[in-house]
Amino acid sequence: MTFTSKFRTGVAVAAFAALTTIAGAAQAANMIDKCEVTGKKGEFSITPAVAGQLTYQSNLPAPGWNNGDTPETIKDGYEYCLAANIAWRLGLDKVKLVNVDFDALVAGNTKDFDIALSQISITDKRKEVVKFSVPYFDSDVGVLAKKGKKYGSADMKGLRIGVQQGTTGTDFVTDTLKPKTQAKVFPDTPSMFTALMANQVDVVMTDTAIVLGQAAESKGKMEVIGQYKTGEQYGALFPKNSANAATIDKVIAALIADGTTKKLSAKYLAASWGADPNKIPYFKP
Repeated sequence: MTFTSKFRTGVAVAAFAALTTIAGAAQAANMIDKCEVTGKKGEFSITPAVAGQLTYQSNLPAPGWNNGDTPETIKDGYEYCLAANIAWRLGLDKVKLVNVDFDALVAGNTKDFDIALSQISITDKRKEVVKFSVPYFDSDVGVLAKKGKKYGSADMKGLRIGVQQGTTGTDFVTDTLKPKTQAKVFPDTPSMFTALMANQVDVVMTDTAIVLGQAAESKGKMEVIGQYKTGEQYGALFPKNSANAATIDKVIAALIADGTTKKLSAKYLAASWGADPNKIPYFKP
């Protein structure tokens, strides 16, 4: 039987299309929700809090880190997809996000989870009651104001400052900045940002990464006007006496080493913020 060039070309095209479809299906299979997961599935193993899933706690909202309004609607974001990649390498097919109180979380008062990812700065004080992973992100303390406010470094001590209870931003303002008027403490970020828009405070201060996300969410109503160098680093938090901490720590270290965390930062944070944190001026306390 004689095959024409046209026939051979058709077969080649069809074969290529089939291979592309198979490759695409294989790639699509390496997803948890909207997160692309990489590496060897099941390279590590743990006994999770709930069989078949990685249960992770966080304090919402957290745009860029966990994209969505409720745990049920969140399917991606830096920390969500970090959790998804951790789950994948542990051989787990599902991620379960649980919204918790931040103050309770860093005090070690939450339970029934495998890991917490909530932009938690590693501090010696917190180490006394909880255990952290290796650091996976660097962040300083940012200053968020309503759009158009021209506050500078010299103005900070005389302003009404809002902070979130239990955060390192609160410690920085109280112990280092020491404003003339005592900082107003809020239980969570939504109430703090609402107070800013209602002119109850002049600025709010918390991690630069968090205020950049809020500025982007505000659609031009808020902006990050400065930041303070604190050398903070975020770490995952483990339950008290977790038997899985050492294993999950190895997974996180591997995700840092192979560039996964950098890719997540570029995809979810830089795009969400719409601003380069390195170009935000540094204030002096």
